[in-house]
Amino acid sequence: MTRFYATTPIYYVNAKPHLGHAYTTIVGDALTRWHRLLGDDVHFLTGTDEHGLKIQQAAEAAGLTPQAFADSIAPQFEQAWDRLGIAHDDFIRTTEPRHYRAVERLLQACYDAGDIELDVYSGKYCVSCEEYYTDDELDPGDVCRIHKRPVEYFEEENYFFRLSRFEDRLLQWYADHPGCIVPESRANEALGLIRSGLRDFSISRTSLDWGVPLPWDAKHVTYVWFDALTNYLSAVGYGDPSLEGQATFAERWPVDYHLIGKDIIRFHCVYWPAMLLSAGVEPPRDWHVHGWLLVGGEKMSKSTLTGIAPTEITDVFGSDAYRFYFLSAIAFGQDGSFSWEDLSARYQAELANGFGNLASRTTAMIDRYFEGIVPPAGAYTPQDLAVQQTVSDAASAADAAIERFRIDEAITAIWTIVDALNLYITENEPWALAKDDAQRERLGTVLYTAAEGLRALAVLLSPVTPIATQKLWTALGAGATLGLLVDQP
Repeated sequence: MTRFYATTPIYYVNAKPHLGHAYTTIVGDALTRWHRLLGDDVHFLTGTDEHGLKIQQAAEAAGLTPQAFADSIAPQFEQAWDRLGIAHDDFIRTTEPRHYRAVERLLQACYDAGDIELDVYSGKYCVSCEEYYTDDELDPGDVCRIHKRPVEYFEEENYFFRLSRFEDRLLQWYADHPGCIVPESRANEALGLIRSGLRDFSISRTSLDWGVPLPWDAKHVTYVWFDALTNYLSAVGYGDPSLEGQATFAERWPVDYHLIGKDIIRFHCVYWPAMLLSAGVEPPRDWHVHGWLLVGGEKMSKSTLTGIAPTEITDVFGSDAYRFYFLSAIAFGQDGSFSWEDLSARYQAELANGFGNLASRTTAMIDRYFEGIVPPAGAYTPQDLAVQQTVSDAASAADAAIERFRIDEAITAIWTIVDALNLYITENEPWALAKDDAQRERLGTVLYTAAEGLRALAVLLSPVTPIATQKLWTALGAGATLGLLVDQP
């Protein structure tokens, strides 16, 4: 059994979840559901980032303490993921004691390695990014290029992680692990950031008290990115002194896939591996970077008021349609655009008229002609064998596409079964065969072939549309729950 550990970023609780958050999460869910079908030992992590200046300011604006504010928002992410059918194994909150332990341990390890030192910093700071920027990294008027808001000027005594010491080590590590950042364009971007010269970055603040205190200097609170990134460790036992925690960490680490957006490459692909190398912890195996989800040509964002809540879609179309649309319409790694018109058109043409109609009329004919029991097959014709070959080819192509991290291409491959079965039923006319007792065996073969094709569809599509495929699986009398993909013919 292969171990498989995948993560999403943890999401800021300064406001409610929107489609951008949900996109990364449903990709991770579909990916890990596929690996579960293959029999892998899967651990899928998501969660919320609850510390930092941005959270403190949002709490103050709401008239709440930061903890009370976080407690009011974090459950909304869990509820949103539940409504989208997200089958995560763990939901980490950075206000949990297990996370504090991990942050303290990682900080101490980097400090003991001599890579954290006290200094004074002054500069231009984007609160939304939680990052300092130089003049050439800002738009005119000192405006953040991502959030389109003016940055603020800060000056204070901070502890710094000496990232500048890691240029050669990072370049060597990436040279030793080619292809670990996908797509290649994002790998080139990360390497470009390293080669352009690395600046030490602040890992503490004294101007706020909402966060993890530094273990050697409690008047300093940990900087949000050093804090947030550590969640991937804290969720699998790092910092847990118990034998169980140590065993979990040894079993689960390192991460197999970090799923991240392109706007956080610097933090995940430069800061994070340097922090781990400093602490003597093996870096992740792979980063898979997706583009932005665009609405009206702009990045999905709370700060630009383009954030759409997932419930605005699921309340109309349901979670399966939501998942199908975003997984099939967007090529992972590229920017994708959302529109209500495109969603509605795909839902009607592909899910309702294509897959839905195929499933309903096939099961209805089995009910009508064979009392709801899938009949045995007789002698196969070339048409029957062609359908079986289509199913086999589609399963292989879908698996290969997911290995390339192209869930959209996997769905396209799987959809060849839908098209083949609809054509097969049209050409073989089981309703006409049912009128001739002499064609009873042929009728059984046609409906058996269609049912077997639907059974394969239920398995192959279950990572994408888990509710509809489970209903289909049950309707076919195939068992209470979907079986392993490796067990399918």
